[in-house]
Amino acid sequence: MKTVVIKLSGSLFSFDKDYSHVKKITKTLDEISRSGYKVVAVAGGGKTARNMQNAARNFHADEAFLDQLGIDVSRIHAKILTTCTTNSCQDVPKTLDEVVRCLTSSKIVFTGGLSPGQSTNATAALIAERTKAKLFVNATDVDGVFTSDPRKNKNAKLIKSITTKNLLGKVVADKMSAGTYDLMDLLSLKIIERSKIPTAVIKCDSRQIKSAISGKSTGTKITS
Repeated sequence: MKTVVIKLSGSLFSFDKDYSHVKKITKTLDEISRSGYKVVAVAGGGKTARNMQNAARNFHADEAFLDQLGIDVSRIHAKILTTCTTNSCQDVPKTLDEVVRCLTSSKIVFTGGLSPGQSTNATAALIAERTKAKLFVNATDVDGVFTSDPRKNKNAKLIKSITTKNLLGKVVADKMSAGTYDLMDLLSLKIIERSKIPTAVIKCDSRQIKSAISGKSTGTKITS
């Protein structure tokens, strides 16, 4: 069975009394798995992780500690997702080897971060590399990669296709402190580049995810 790896935006886990978005996403992942795919979904830490990191940073915690804090939150998010379908591994893997082992017995694996110093984007890219995934889908809180931040610039244009080399040039100056990783950080792009992993950046939406798996993504295609 072919494997697809999907990074789920941390914005999905706001848990503001409306859980319909999470339910739709997990239902879609279930449908994808039943159509003949193995699915690995990597949960982001989102606002909860950032708030906790900011609090700990105020108490003079070091960056490695803050990274681990973000990983812990992302794993809690992943654990919550395991309750949404009976088609998934009930354990949340903590290493690449554990991800692979879970995939041998389950069609869906939910996981969070794995190692300090790595964004969940980089974690998802590593999992895609290790499992020889057909596709890596980065489901974010925007519609894809833009010429500038669309949340700050209403005139930003969606880039439908971009090479890893050109995208690396856009992110090379980004900060690497805990909680500041954006759509794609340097490490995730280098992993995609070295293994030529087909990658799509899309909105974290159930219909968009289904379209991306079927090759009809309306977001951004990252090519090698």
